[in-house]
Amino acid sequence: MEKLAYGGWDHCIRLSDGTIELIATTDVGPRIIRFGFVGGPNLLFEHPADLGKTGGDEWRIYGGHRFWHAPEAFPRTYGPDNAPVEHEWTGTTLRLRQAVEADTGIGKEMELTLHPGEGRVTLLHRATNENPWEVELAPWAPTALAAGGRAIVPQEDYRPHPEYLLPSRPLVLWHYTDMSDPRWSWGRRYLQLRQDPAATTKQKVGVLNTKGWAAYSLEDDLFVKRYPYRPAGRYPDFGCNTELFTDAAMLEVETLGPLGRLRAHGGTAEHTEEWLLARARVGTGERSIQEAVEPLVAATAAVP
Repeated sequence: MEKLAYGGWDHCIRLSDGTIELIATTDVGPRIIRFGFVGGPNLLFEHPADLGKTGGDEWRIYGGHRFWHAPEAFPRTYGPDNAPVEHEWTGTTLRLRQAVEADTGIGKEMELTLHPGEGRVTLLHRATNENPWEVELAPWAPTALAAGGRAIVPQEDYRPHPEYLLPSRPLVLWHYTDMSDPRWSWGRRYLQLRQDPAATTKQKVGVLNTKGWAAYSLEDDLFVKRYPYRPAGRYPDFGCNTELFTDAAMLEVETLGPLGRLRAHGGTAEHTEEWLLARARVGTGERSIQEAVEPLVAATAAVP
């Protein structure tokens, strides 16, 4: 762990094992603004107009990885994270804690643990209800990724008709979703969404992903998220734990935990992601994905 200036912010914290690195801001946040190989490109999106800014009441995208709570609504979801965050280094884990949101009474924390030599980081997200009443929410972890890559989400296992008659997953569309947009690839094994800097429209889709992983391929780098699926959970957005969003600037891979009622004065909800970074050039064909990505997913323990 070391403290350094990055992206116009004077007080950032870098975790690295000499091969991979992540950088978290403490002047704003909680926010991870960089994740990549040492000396390599940042897989996370950085919004040029927001870098280095602090203060104010306007929500800013900044870029990188953030922590929200669902379902999405304005202004509740868009509480600005423009103020400094408390931070603590335990020797193995970096804890980032935002002040309680004035408009929602929710406190947000991230705990980041890098596993040396494994190319892996554990992210624990915790929302705490500080209100004198119960609040229902779902923890939501959107990661804004750099332009030019491709998101990959596994389809559910194929089962032949008429042996299996019940549906296997919801596919959720937004009003602005265009399933004919060429950025989408609806495959038998995988759903893919390509980020296109020349795009003029936005796209979004959500699914219930029982496989518990999603990936982003950018040139020779592969970023994999693993996260839990709770069969008994009631997920937001018609039952989604995985959502993909893209525009001309970036692509987001978003994961969600189940909805829960947080008791007054301290009730919490937690959501864990495992991040894996690997060198892998992944083709667009499903066989290439299966051979390049699936072994990496299998080698990373599922989040319990």
